[in-house]
Amino acid sequence: MQFTEAQCATLRALADAFIPALPAPAGAPDPAYWARCGSAGVDLTKAARLIEAQSAGTRQEFLQLLQLLDTPALGLTWFGPLRPFGRLAPEQREKLLQSWAASNVPQLRKGFQALRKLFVFLFYGGSTPEQGNFVWEHIGYPGPQVPDPAVAAEKPIRTLQPTQDAHYDCDVLVIGSGAGGGVVAGELAAAGHDVLVLEKGPYFHGPDFTQREVDMLGELYEARGGLSTQDGGIALLAGSCLGGGTTVNWAGAFRTPDYVREEWAREHQVPHFTGPDFSRSLEAVSEALGVNTAYPRHNGQNQALWDGSRALGQDVKLIPRNEKGLTSSEEHFCGLGYSGFGDRHGIKQGTLNTYLQTAFDHGARLLCSTAVTRVTLAHGRATGAEAVHTTADGRPVRVTVRARRVVVAAGSIQTPALLLRSGLRHAHLGQHLHLHPTVAVSGLYRQRIEPWHGPMMSVVNDAFTRLEGSNFGVKLETPPAHPGLMAMVLPWRSGQQHKALMQQAAHLGSFIVLTRDRDGGRVSVDRHGAPCIDYILSDYDRGHLLRGVRAAAEVHVAAGAHTVLLPHGTLPTLHAENGQLQNPEVLAGLPYLSWKANQFGLYSAHQMSTCRMGGNAATHPTSPTGELYDVRHLFVADASAFPACSGVNPMLTIMALAHHTAQHLKASLQAEPVVERAAVASEPGRV
Repeated sequence: MQFTEAQCATLRALADAFIPALPAPAGAPDPAYWARCGSAGVDLTKAARLIEAQSAGTRQEFLQLLQLLDTPALGLTWFGPLRPFGRLAPEQREKLLQSWAASNVPQLRKGFQALRKLFVFLFYGGSTPEQGNFVWEHIGYPGPQVPDPAVAAEKPIRTLQPTQDAHYDCDVLVIGSGAGGGVVAGELAAAGHDVLVLEKGPYFHGPDFTQREVDMLGELYEARGGLSTQDGGIALLAGSCLGGGTTVNWAGAFRTPDYVREEWAREHQVPHFTGPDFSRSLEAVSEALGVNTAYPRHNGQNQALWDGSRALGQDVKLIPRNEKGLTSSEEHFCGLGYSGFGDRHGIKQGTLNTYLQTAFDHGARLLCSTAVTRVTLAHGRATGAEAVHTTADGRPVRVTVRARRVVVAAGSIQTPALLLRSGLRHAHLGQHLHLHPTVAVSGLYRQRIEPWHGPMMSVVNDAFTRLEGSNFGVKLETPPAHPGLMAMVLPWRSGQQHKALMQQAAHLGSFIVLTRDRDGGRVSVDRHGAPCIDYILSDYDRGHLLRGVRAAAEVHVAAGAHTVLLPHGTLPTLHAENGQLQNPEVLAGLPYLSWKANQFGLYSAHQMSTCRMGGNAATHPTSPTGELYDVRHLFVADASAFPACSGVNPMLTIMALAHHTAQHLKASLQAEPVVERAAVASEPGRV
C-alpha cells in the first residue's frame, strides 16, 4: 500500500497536530524535545504497512477519513473555514481534533482515536537501528539493549520452505502454534504421530527479536498490532508468530481459579474441569514451562502495586511466571521488560522453547508464514486444509494438506473465522466472545519508576475478583510499558498536555484493571472471510471496571503517587500529598461520566470462548473432548474452547486444556479402525 502525495500531506499535517512543535515551557531544560514535531518522527511507510494489515473494510474507512479531511465541502464546513485540514492553522487543527474526540457522532470519535493511536504510537515507539528515536533520550527511555555478540543466530527449529505449490499428508494437522497448538503438536509428536503445524506468522528466534517496539509489534502481532473491534472502541493484542501468544505475552502463568473450574463444570456440563485429569494437565504444563516465583525483584510499578496494596490491607500475591535461566545480571533483569516483543535471551519458556521444540525433535514438520483459508470437509468429517504460504521473497504458494485429524488453535478471533469460512454454521459459533476488558490507571511518582525494565507483571491484587458475592470482578496487575504503547494509553487532550506527560515517562507507573466480563460479544466474517469483532461493554461489567479504576487509583495514592491519571478521555486527574487524596470528589464522579466507545481507552490482550466447550450440543459448538459436535475429526484447542472467560491471564489454562484434548486425540487415533484409516487415505485432499 502506498499513500498518494495528497494523502501524505494530510498525514503529515495530522502528525503535527497530535505532536506539535512548541516553545518549551518557562524554565524547561529541554527545548529540543518540545520543538520536535510529529512529521519529523513518524515514518509514513510504516503507517502504510500498519493500515495495509487491517481488514479491507478498515482500510477503506481510513482512506475515506483522509478524503474527508482533504475535502472542505465534506469535512470542515461545520467547523468554519472551508479549507482542507492541511491548510488550517495549527490551533484550528487542534480544535478540530478536540471536537471530534468529544463528538456525539460515533464515527468521528472512532476516527479521532484511530488517528491518535497511529501517530503517537509511531512517533514515540518507532526507531531505526542506525538512529534510534530522537525523543527517547528526552523522556528517559534507554531503547533496545545492545545485542550480545555471543548469542547464537542459528535457529534450533528448521521449518519447511516450499518455493512452489505443495501438498502434505499427515496424521494430525495443527493450525496455530501458540499455547494451544504448540502443546497439541508436542504431545502428539512425542507419542509417535506424524504432525504438521501451520502457523500464519513468522519464525523469530534469539537476536531476531530486536526489541524495537513498532517493528516487533508489526512482525509478531495480529494485524501488526492494530487489531480492534469494529467500532474502534477496544484495541486487541494477539500474537501472530511461531509460539503465538506465548512468544509475546507477559509471562503470567496463573492456574485456573477453583471457583471458575467449578462454574464451568456445573453450568456448562464439563465435569472434567473439577476432576483429577485436568489437574494433572495443569501440573504437566506447569512443569514443562518451569513456572516459578523465583525472580530476583520487582520493577518500579510492580513494587508500587505491592506497597500500595499492602498499605491498604488488600490481598496481594506474587505472580508465577514461566521463566527459567534467570541470573542476577542487570542485563537479564532489564531484558524481561522487553519480552513482550519476543525474548532475545531465551528465558521465557513459551511453546517456542518447549512443546514446539519437542515436536520438532520428534519429527513434526512446521510451516510458518502460512495462512489457512479453509478446513476441508467430506462426509461429515475434517480431511485437511487449504492454505497460502508466503515465501521469503514475498510470493504466494498454494498449500494443501490431507490429515486424519485437524486441530484448530488459531486464537479466539481467527479460529471461529476459519470455521465459518469452512462452512460450519453452528448457532453459537463465534458467539460469547469474552475479552477481559482492561483499562490503565497511571500514577506519577517523584522517584524514577522506569516501567520498561524487569518482569512486566510480578504482582497481582486479588481483593476485587469476586464482587457482590459473584464470580465476576477485577484484578489489578501491571502492563508492559514502552513509549509507543504508553503514548497510546495516555489520554490526549492537547498536544502540549500529552507532550508534558510523555516527558515524565520514566516517573510513570501504570496498573491495569482486568475485568472478568460476564457479558460477551461475537466474531463474524465479512464477505472476504476476514473476522469482524463486535463487543459492547455492558453496564454490569462497566460497573465492575469502574470499581477497579477507583481501587487502582487508591493503591497509587497509598504507594506515594502525587498525581493519578484516570482513563476517561476528559482526563479526570487526582492529586495527592503524603499518601492522602486531595480531591476525592473526582473519584466519586466517575460513574456519572459518559463511557461510550472511544470516550475512554479500553484494551484486551485475552480473547476467549468463541467456540465454547460444553455438554449441550445445541448451545456449545465444542464437545468436552475438544472435538466439534458438527464435524468429526475436527478439534478446537485454544482459548476459544473456554466455556466462559478464565478471569486470569489464560495461558496456563489454554495449555492445560490443550494437553487434556491431546490425550483424547491420542486415544482417538489409536482406536481408529484400520478400514477407516484406509478410507481417509484414499480420499482427495480437497472437497
